[in-house]
Amino acid sequence: MDMEETIAAIATPLGVGSLSVVRLSGKTALKVADAIFQGSNGQPSSYPTMTMHLGVIHDNDVMIDEVLLSVMRAPRSFTTEDVVEISCHGGILSAKRILDLALKHGARLAQPGEFTKRAFLNGRIDLTRAEATLDIIMAQTEGAHTAAVAQLEGHLFRRLGKVYDHLSNLLAHVEAHIDFPEEDITPETRERIAEHLTDAVKFQELLIRTARDGRVLREGVKTIIIGKPNVGKSSLLNALLGHDRAIVSATPGTTRDTIEEVATIEGLPLRLMDTAGLRESSEEVEKEGMSRTRKHLQSAELVLFMLDASHRMDDMDRELLALSKEKPLIIVLNKIDLGQVIDSNYVRDQTTCSLSVKTGQGIDDLKKLISVHLWQGKTRESFREIFINTRHQEALQRSRKALEKAKVALDEKRSFEYIAADLREALEALGEVTGRSVTDDVLDKIFSQFCIGK
Repeated sequence: MDMEETIAAIATPLGVGSLSVVRLSGKTALKVADAIFQGSNGQPSSYPTMTMHLGVIHDNDVMIDEVLLSVMRAPRSFTTEDVVEISCHGGILSAKRILDLALKHGARLAQPGEFTKRAFLNGRIDLTRAEATLDIIMAQTEGAHTAAVAQLEGHLFRRLGKVYDHLSNLLAHVEAHIDFPEEDITPETRERIAEHLTDAVKFQELLIRTARDGRVLREGVKTIIIGKPNVGKSSLLNALLGHDRAIVSATPGTTRDTIEEVATIEGLPLRLMDTAGLRESSEEVEKEGMSRTRKHLQSAELVLFMLDASHRMDDMDRELLALSKEKPLIIVLNKIDLGQVIDSNYVRDQTTCSLSVKTGQGIDDLKKLISVHLWQGKTRESFREIFINTRHQEALQRSRKALEKAKVALDEKRSFEYIAADLREALEALGEVTGRSVTDDVLDKIFSQFCIGK
């Protein structure tokens, strides 16, 4: 990636809509705009920063569209470079023709995430905030969005910055003892260093433990609805989604394949899977559906096992329950509007919820049970806490291991060179989270997930 080049891209989804935006960033962004924009008050290169201007985009004497052109001069822009944004009429052709003109006059098509990458490389944001930008774009629920905004505000960056600076000072202290070996290393000095290392390890362990909740917010929990045919699985899926997605029929075996949708439960994403009812069958299509159900059950993170509360359990119910007990499980006793006669001895000591999908009774109780399972009783205010992602988790684990090695070296009274080497390793891994010591390969992997134009 050449930072000297001016980049351009369409920053809005292609398709029919009221507006589309073409974005340019770089040293010659205003020069490119001069070549394609004609306004009533001069050329874009003469416009003050943070202003918008009405005009037309033209290709020689041919008008392409009437637009609003925004100018944001360096360093007061998202990328800290000169930025021009052209708001044109929505649709497939207008934005594309404007982009083609910008490329014709010297801009280069931006790579995925290159605008955000430039903001990072130019020092406007750290890597955690760059990732938060993607999290905001990809957020499917209120909780995911709120957590992403908190990271964009710099909550994680500031917390990590403090521990990074603390460890840097500790390393400087250790290196001072290496440089001046004639100075005595008192037991008190070693004790203070050990305390600092212990505090840093505890802090990183706290952050590492948030990775699971962060994954729940970003990706959701794979939740499978299983049970015999005609117990109400598809009806439950529709009820949790809030709309009809699966075909509901009194005929057993209606669902023959796996249906997957994302539902929002108490502000959290749930990747719901409605599966084919498990029963003995000689029909090949239905047998394949049941085979897929068993396969998905193995990878499920939460099982909603449905029973018909108006009938007693049979051998197939008990077999399914035995399979499901290996997973986090909520037993859903459906059809209580028909009377509850199921033998409770088989579901004793299990988390159960009695409901009627038909009348809606008990659906809210099930949602609360799911939320407690996913979020372990935390409130919506908890969404503003820090939740690291998988990349952060891996780097913090390496940093913590290096600190633990330093503690062992300290306890064994090894040379301070060993402790200094471990501290440098810990700082290197910690710096990867915010981008202080990240490699080009890691950056390419992160920003390749972004859309072009962001």
